[in-house]
Amino acid sequence: MKGRILVINTGSTSTKIGFYDAGNKMFEQNLSHPADELVKYSSVMEQDIMRRDAITDFLEKRGIALESIDIVMARGGLVTPIRTGVYEVNGQMKEALLAGRDGVHACNLSALIADDVAVEVNALRDAAGISERCRAFIADPPMADEMVPEAKIGGLPEFPRRTLFHALNSRAMVRRYARSIGRTNKDVTVIVAHMGGGTSVSLHRRGLVIDTNDALGGDGPISPERAGSVPGFPLVDMCFSGEYTKEEIKKRLVGRGGGVAYFGTNDFRELTARAAAGDAECDVFLKGYCLSIAKYIAALSAVVCGKVDAIILTGGVAYSESLVSQVKERVDFIAPVEIYPGENELESLAENGYGILSGEFEIKHYTGN
Repeated sequence: MKGRILVINTGSTSTKIGFYDAGNKMFEQNLSHPADELVKYSSVMEQDIMRRDAITDFLEKRGIALESIDIVMARGGLVTPIRTGVYEVNGQMKEALLAGRDGVHACNLSALIADDVAVEVNALRDAAGISERCRAFIADPPMADEMVPEAKIGGLPEFPRRTLFHALNSRAMVRRYARSIGRTNKDVTVIVAHMGGGTSVSLHRRGLVIDTNDALGGDGPISPERAGSVPGFPLVDMCFSGEYTKEEIKKRLVGRGGGVAYFGTNDFRELTARAAAGDAECDVFLKGYCLSIAKYIAALSAVVCGKVDAIILTGGVAYSESLVSQVKERVDFIAPVEIYPGENELESLAENGYGILSGEFEIKHYTGN
């Protein structure tokens, strides 16, 4: 594989970057942004220049010439309507991300910064007489929507089901599985459970994600810090109790739900150790967590009448053999279970970048319509 690729993944308090040369990862770095630095900005969207400068300064220290970068790959932000795949960053996309039209999140910065870096690279290339252009792309953004119409039906017409899932890693893991059996992602039907700070379960058929949950919007399994789906009437009572603001209730569902609500921590390694040491409450909670994931996997198998080639367990929590084994024993009657632990986001973005350079992946264009 030819080409040099810079990968950018912006999180709430840090910016992860990776640099790849001819298909090889040269380095990966987590650039932390201290709280006393972030407090200077009234909105996360105002941090773009600061974070861009942190990236270019680090690359300079590592001796990486900016003009040598061929592609900048960015984590996809909150933009709809959009399908899975690779998209070149354009004006319409930047406008939607800056306005926060579909939600404000630190991931919205990635594409904006990537485009800024590409502009800087091209200015340096122009000065050096290099005609080839550096371009910025996103791949498999989290709100990508390919759900079949019947999967979007909710119990109330005001509340259609929507997608927000770990599209980038999930699709990369499906491609990895398909390659392992000599096929492509368009030849298999796979259910992927991403077990991380948030939990998403997605159904992949013929290269499309035809059903999944809104992992950031109160739909789906329990996670380390998210409540997942909760009963409606008690939630209504909480909303009208007068004890919580709107934002506090949202935080109970996402951020302070799941493991945080029960035990004050989102570190499942700690909870697993406590359960192994005899903490019965932790043990029951973790069993319930695994059961909630297994139930959602089984539910998605019904969408394709049980015709599933494989089930993939991935994400940071998938490093836990005890938790993975509990999920596996409940769902391996449906299909063989493959374990691909880790977030794998930087590697997935780089894979998409080399797919662009080789001409393997079709480049799509965001219109915002």
